[in-house]
Amino acid sequence: MTQVNAIVLGAGSWGTALAQLLASNGHAVTLWMRDAEQAAAINETRQNAKYLPDAPLHENITATAELPNFAAAKLCLSVIPAQHTRGQLEAFATHIPDGLPVILCSKGIEISTLDFMNEVLAETVPQASRFVLSGPSFAKDVVAGLPTAVTLAGDDLAAANALAPLIRGLTFRPYTTDDMIGAEIGGAVKNVLAIGCGMLLGMGLGQSAHAALIARGFAEMNRLGAALGAEAETLSGLCGLGDLVLTCSSTQSRNMSCGMSLGQGESLKDILAARNSVTEGVATAPALVRLAEKHNVDMPICVAVNRVLSGDITPAEAMTALLARPLKSETD
Repeated sequence: MTQVNAIVLGAGSWGTALAQLLASNGHAVTLWMRDAEQAAAINETRQNAKYLPDAPLHENITATAELPNFAAAKLCLSVIPAQHTRGQLEAFATHIPDGLPVILCSKGIEISTLDFMNEVLAETVPQASRFVLSGPSFAKDVVAGLPTAVTLAGDDLAAANALAPLIRGLTFRPYTTDDMIGAEIGGAVKNVLAIGCGMLLGMGLGQSAHAALIARGFAEMNRLGAALGAEAETLSGLCGLGDLVLTCSSTQSRNMSCGMSLGQGESLKDILAARNSVTEGVATAPALVRLAEKHNVDMPICVAVNRVLSGDITPAEAMTALLARPLKSETD
């Protein structure tokens, strides 16, 4: 495997896990974060105590809060939370050389513009080569070396195929596609649906309801994908159905656990205040609903989740309203 200098922007649990993956592949990794004290602690202790405390970090990882050396890098992964991606990329834009592959690893839709992350990158750093990494992958599984398969998407399939070996690990397998919008739709929508799944499980509504919500939520994902030009095969793959099943089925998911707490009667304010990691589905929900309305796409589950998050209705009222909807064909 060719060994390169790589930059990972964002030192949350997923950013740290990806840095560990790259370092284990022999790459020299700069792990960038805003907090200089956190960077110093990571370099000293070889642990990210705040976000991934149980994973001893590889010696090839150097943490920093300073400007990364983009000129020396052959690869950059952006793992900045979706709602902060534009601002940080704008700050780095003039330092990023032409053609540098930037792999977007955050899942969401920008609230202010309704842009997906690859659109944000195109607007802020047009000289970069754009890619999206998405799929069923928990940070703890990746750093533990458990088998994981994901989707690597890029407009240029040949370029994605050339990039895939750099991020492939012994137990980390990327599959490639040229459908970036499909990869991004899957990653964004599944987080909102996972909150809904968590709510119904938190209310004790059973596994039958859980399975039904996943299936009908997948139908919503496909309707949005069709409206935005995504390929059905992408949404039926790892970054769509695969990620949906994982995120809606495990309390390791911040989105599902948030929904469970809501279903058990906790307030969203208290849930988020107790966390040090971003729950992307909370910010994605209102943007997703507006995007669906813009394209005249029916997404009742996502609308119901958004209404709960905004305080308009309770989880119980949301489930009652969904069950009371007029009957229809499953293919509508």
